[in-house]
Parts: sequence; structure tokens; C-alpha cells
Amino acid sequence: MKKYTRQRLILDIIQNNEVKTQSQLSQMLRDHGVDATQATISRDIKELRISKVQTDDYEYKYTVVDTVYDTLNERMEKIFKESVLSVEKASGLCVIKTISYCATVCGQYITNAKLEKIAGIVTGIDTIFITPKQDESLDELIEELRDMVR
Repeated sequence: MKKYTRQRLILDIIQNNEVKTQSQLSQMLRDHGVDATQATISRDIKELRISKVQTDDYEYKYTVVDTVYDTLNERMEKIFKESVLSVEKASGLCVIKTISYCATVCGQYITNAKLEKIAGIVTGIDTIFITPKQDESLDELIEELRDMVR
């Protein structure tokens, strides 16, 4: 697994779970199929500027410093807005065309947006296929995605 992908997963795990120790984070990474050494995890935590904060029950947990996450999202948003060529409906799916080799990053940006109408996303080199949760919400989903490009 590439460093960027592993670090993105670490950010997602920490944002969506209460992670108190590196060993707990290591186990969660293994649950996602990532086998990383303690040194690698420690280095990733430092590079991502992840900090420990005290919870209401006086324990400590890892948290993502907002500026780091915002910077990553801002970069992904810029790539998304500059890379998407079209957002169209085709056979009950939303099909997004991007410039070559940008579909994966654009798909990750859409995933991070956590749009409620999306059931699933598949990305290729220059194409993203999105399945709506309900067929009748496809037009609304397409408009929402087009608004994200603007």
C-alpha cells in the first residue's frame, strides 16, 4: 500500500473512531488489510500532525488537527474542480468523466463529502461510476455533484 493511501486511511480511522493507542490504531489498520510497523505508524502520526487530546472522561485519544485535514481536502477539492470534465446520467448511474489519471482522487473527494444519496462509487483512470441509493434520487445526486464542480 502506498504511503498516501495508508495515511488517508489513518486519518479516516482517527476521525471515525476513538483511538487511544498506537497499538489500537495498528490493529484497526490490520483490520483494513494494512500491516504497518510501529515505527511507520509513529512516523505517519508525526507527518499528519495527529495529536492526543484529553476526553471528557480524562482519558486521551488521537485527533486530527483541522488545519492538516483542511489542507488535504482543499487540495483534493482543487483537483476535483479542475479535473472533472462532465457529470452525466447513463443507464441509472451517474457517470463522471475526468482528465486522465484523476478519477481516483476525484472519487475520494466525493467519498469524503459523504453525500447521502450515494450507494457506491467505482473509479477508473478517467471515469467514475456512481450508483444512487434510490433510482428516483439520481437527478438530485447529479445536480449535487455538478454544484460541487462549480
